[in-house]
Amino acid sequence: MAKKRKINTTTKTQQIQPQNTDKDIPLRKIIIGIGCLLILTGVVWIIFSNTQADEQEWAVDEQGILSYPADRTEPVFESRIDEYNSEFTLEYLNYSSRDATISAAVRIPNSSVPVPGVLILPGATVTKEGEQGLALELIEMGYASMVIDQRNLGVVDVQHDEELFDAGEEPVEHKMVFDALMAVDVMRQYPKINPQNIAIIGISNGGRFAITAAGIDPSIKGVIGISTSGYNTESIISNSPNPLSETRIRFLRSIDPESYLDKLAPRKLVMIHMEHDSIISVYMAKTTYDKAEEPKAFYPIEGTGHGYNSAMRPHLEDELEQIFNTI
Repeated sequence: MAKKRKINTTTKTQQIQPQNTDKDIPLRKIIIGIGCLLILTGVVWIIFSNTQADEQEWAVDEQGILSYPADRTEPVFESRIDEYNSEFTLEYLNYSSRDATISAAVRIPNSSVPVPGVLILPGATVTKEGEQGLALELIEMGYASMVIDQRNLGVVDVQHDEELFDAGEEPVEHKMVFDALMAVDVMRQYPKINPQNIAIIGISNGGRFAITAAGIDPSIKGVIGISTSGYNTESIISNSPNPLSETRIRFLRSIDPESYLDKLAPRKLVMIHMEHDSIISVYMAKTTYDKAEEPKAFYPIEGTGHGYNSAMRPHLEDELEQIFNTI
């Protein structure tokens, strides 16, 4: 009898197990199906994301004009308050731009209403800290400001950039223009800055990126170039002893702010320059200015030096007021 019970128990177990397995088969099929669907969805998402990323890429047309999508990705940044007093708040922040993290300093005057904002692009080798004197003067005028540390601190390598361009890769100088565009987007995230009233001041090499960025983004209210100029590329092309390749011509035009002058109007271009600037001559600045359309203004300042100084303030203050009060 014991043996019989053992056999019956085994038999029952064998009968029960196949029944449970049969019930599990549809469930396993469902789980496998869901897993495959999730994998397929992930693949489609990756492909779609890559397509979107491609659409966000830079482009240079046949005329050599650089462009970026008008609908840029939402800026990603983190900030901390460094100073708060009765006159202003000073924040330091880092924001993402292309393949880099850009550092910046933001000063916002204490005001009950949103104020106009000014993006400041320093000259080569100049840090954001090096332009805080100008930022404080803008506070006195009632304007917020953001000064960025440009890639390579604004130093450019034209030869290397041309090699990148020839290889179909994005030149650093193009990325620096995008950095400026993203900086404007970051400023627009601050409730105390009027998002519709942001202008750019560019100093020396920073002025070149400022003019180019303003030419690309029509929402920027105006641009002021201090101690800056274009490269006079069209003259270089026409006077070259040997014909330049179409690729090289496109590249040279793409990095020359003069290529974007006709895209500024009806917004105003202002240029302020020391008459005896030994780094960028006033002649070069005037050559660039003469190519721009109205409205525009040029202020030669008597004396030597390169970059912003207090003698420029009256013109800067008057012109910013006009830029921000233009509908």
